[in-house]
Amino acid sequence: MSRLASGVVLVTAQEPPLDPDDPLAPRGEDVGMTATAFVSVSLDPPLVLVSLREGSRMDDLLDEQPLWAVSVLAESQRHIAGRFAMKGRVSDRLLFADIPYVRGEATGAPLAGGALATLECRTEQRVPAGDHTLVIGRVLTASLPSADGGPLTYFRGRYRQLG
Repeated sequence: MSRLASGVVLVTAQEPPLDPDDPLAPRGEDVGMTATAFVSVSLDPPLVLVSLREGSRMDDLLDEQPLWAVSVLAESQRHIAGRFAMKGRVSDRLLFADIPYVRGEATGAPLAGGALATLECRTEQRVPAGDHTLVIGRVLTASLPSADGGPLTYFRGRYRQLG
């Protein structure tokens, strides 16, 4: 499968507050991960799919939190992809510290500044598939914040640019 080129996205979500009934309770931490297994499933209704490693932090979070977001990374955002793909990494709070982002209006999840496209989603279905979970989400919002540059791609185990 390393011979199949794919786009690179940043999947993000916000942990639920510690006490959802208390409006003053601190917000949960932002969580993010790099994904290359992301596809459009349907235009009507608008559905997308992301594949998550079973038992990963994002898989566990999206099992309890149905709202999440996707930032389609530009070729200039290789550092973001690498940062959120690290194994044994530091806390997500530190990973987001110096990355420009805005919060999605529908999900509250971080949307990477400079991304080619951003989507906010609500989980419609979770499908166990081997050692992964396929998460199908309904697209709640979609925007094109940046038209600059080409997409970041992944091919033969490395991030690449088109052209």
